[in-house]
Amino acid sequence: MRLHWAWVVAGVSFVALVGAASFRAAPGALIEPLRSEFGWSTGTISLAISINLLLYGLTAPFAAALMDKFGVRVVVTYALTMVAIGSGLTVFMTASWQLVLLWGVVVGLGTGSMALAFVATITGRWFVRHRGLVTGVLTAGGAAGQLVFLPTVAWLAEEYGWRPASLVICIAALAVVPFAAFFLREYPRDVGLLPLGATEDTPPPPGGGAAKRALSALTSAARTRPFWLLAGGFAICGASTNGLVGTHFIPAAHDHGMPTTTAAGLLALVGVFDIVGTIVSGWLTDKVDSRMLLAAYYALRGLSLMLLPQLFGESAHPSMLVFIIFYGLDWVATVPPTVALCRQYFGVSGPVVFGWVFASHQVGAALAASAAGLTRDHLGSYDLAWYVAGALCIGAAVLSASLARGPEDAARDLTRQGAAR
Repeated sequence: MRLHWAWVVAGVSFVALVGAASFRAAPGALIEPLRSEFGWSTGTISLAISINLLLYGLTAPFAAALMDKFGVRVVVTYALTMVAIGSGLTVFMTASWQLVLLWGVVVGLGTGSMALAFVATITGRWFVRHRGLVTGVLTAGGAAGQLVFLPTVAWLAEEYGWRPASLVICIAALAVVPFAAFFLREYPRDVGLLPLGATEDTPPPPGGGAAKRALSALTSAARTRPFWLLAGGFAICGASTNGLVGTHFIPAAHDHGMPTTTAAGLLALVGVFDIVGTIVSGWLTDKVDSRMLLAAYYALRGLSLMLLPQLFGESAHPSMLVFIIFYGLDWVATVPPTVALCRQYFGVSGPVVFGWVFASHQVGAALAASAAGLTRDHLGSYDLAWYVAGALCIGAAVLSASLARGPEDAARDLTRQGAAR
């Protein structure tokens, strides 16, 4: 039986997402080395990380529209090149504004063009059957890739300094470029196929400029209740993962006497279990009400974060390992059902709308990264940040449970909104 080209595209996309994730592993592992060499405060370094997280999200909807206009291969190739340039130039920085420019702006724009809107675009174009499962696998590639790189980055920084670590990441991003350039295809029709599991071709996206389409999708979606419920929940998702745990877990563990490499290893373990959790979540998304999946994921995450301050110690005790395994399974399990709900509510514009929902994810992450850094600077502890994040996750569960119950309810909601306009 001939392999459907959709699986080739999915495989190359997975490799590209892992490559883009490599530099996103750096900030949490390099906070301590940068503080030691330059004397910059946690708040200053967190500002650069916040800008990175913010641009990572705000770029996503425009990148999704640019992929429709210029093609996935072009956007992905340029994005990986920007990641490589930003990471490579950091070895020459001597001032904090350069950190903000390179880590914050250049890498934020590059990784934002390879964000989860890219996943929504690929799965929307190439898959009907197994769409939720493939969404889970690709999401796991990006998120887990970021975390699995952490021990390598931390070890390189400890043994050779943070500059060699940045150069290795630069090379990793460049190494993925040829795969994207030669193997990605735009649509199944380009290779004489239908999307996997489809009986008819996918309709082309609306025409017009990329910026206009992205803003038009936002304007239309913002008039609906589902958009704000999804965006609100996903903002809290970003705050409780990339913004807080991804950025500050290592320095928080270091505050309790845990070696940086040990803490980085724990986050890498989160990445390993994230692969399992996100793939299972994708499989469940094909079979279970996405609204209820989201509510369960957020509620369980909130409870676990409230327990975390009591688990830190000089070594990885069994209770901490239990948290790491549980949190890993839940890390980005929220993505497949959120993508599915955007497609359900917003149809062909679903990937671009998901780009805006993902932007809210990164706004939440950026705010949490800065707020947690300032909390640590002023209170000498991260404890308050963990408790607040846990409470917010419980709130996200409530928002998710408030979504329309099914396609019919969603359609009626959108019809009412249209009549009101």
